[in-house]
Amino acid sequence: MSRPPANLLLGGALVALAALAALVSLVWTPFPHAALDVANKFAPPSAEHWLGTDQLGRDLVSQLMVGAANSLAVALAAVALGGGLGTALGLAASAMGGWVEDLAMRICDLGFAFPALLFAIMLAAAFGPSLANAALAIAFINVPVFARVARGAANQVWVREFVLAGRAAGRSRLALTLDHIVPNVAAAVIVQATIEFAVAILAEAALSYLGLGAQPPSPSWGRMLAEAQTLLWIEPMLAIWPGLAIVVTVLGFGLMGDGLRDLADPRLVRER
Repeated sequence: MSRPPANLLLGGALVALAALAALVSLVWTPFPHAALDVANKFAPPSAEHWLGTDQLGRDLVSQLMVGAANSLAVALAAVALGGGLGTALGLAASAMGGWVEDLAMRICDLGFAFPALLFAIMLAAAFGPSLANAALAIAFINVPVFARVARGAANQVWVREFVLAGRAAGRSRLALTLDHIVPNVAAAVIVQATIEFAVAILAEAALSYLGLGAQPPSPSWGRMLAEAQTLLWIEPMLAIWPGLAIVVTVLGFGLMGDGLRDLADPRLVRER
């Protein structure tokens, strides 16, 4: 049995670190994340405040931990919703074929042409900015991505001998999809989901940076960057820490996706 790719192990370790911080924040943080201590603002790292405090005296470690929970929650919801709808659409398009498939793919093209930021602004205008609306906006851009991946992988399976034999035996397209197509496209969808997690983390940070995601007092890595941008010459670490958290988490998911792709297709490893 071959060892897992190094990029998968490293990526998994980075993602596990972010996930651990998020899970721990649900039950414990060094300080309440919204607790203000203006008299202790811009405090340097110490035994009490491990990474120091921000311009309002809030503990940075607590802010980063709760920000990790918010970012990962939005990414999970967006990828689950967008991936579920997109995969179902791609599988249905591949199974039906003909004009149905063409119509589904043209709808996906419209989705690619509609920016997530514009959709998030529309949601914010209608319902107000929030993490839930940010998750919906990111899920919206995930639907056409997963639809194309699922449809492409499914089309390759529909021409396989065991599927053709099932069709000749009179089995329905739905039964063939559930029994044969879904298990054979699952690997491609899982790899894409891991990659889209990285995209979702970046998208959530961008939306929160613009004020369309997490709202005060709920922390977010993107909002922490927005609050720190006017303080770069005073306390640059206020921007460096959330920026580093985003980079590490996105890198982790990217490496995991690359490693899972290597596992799904060992030929990629041999070609390197």
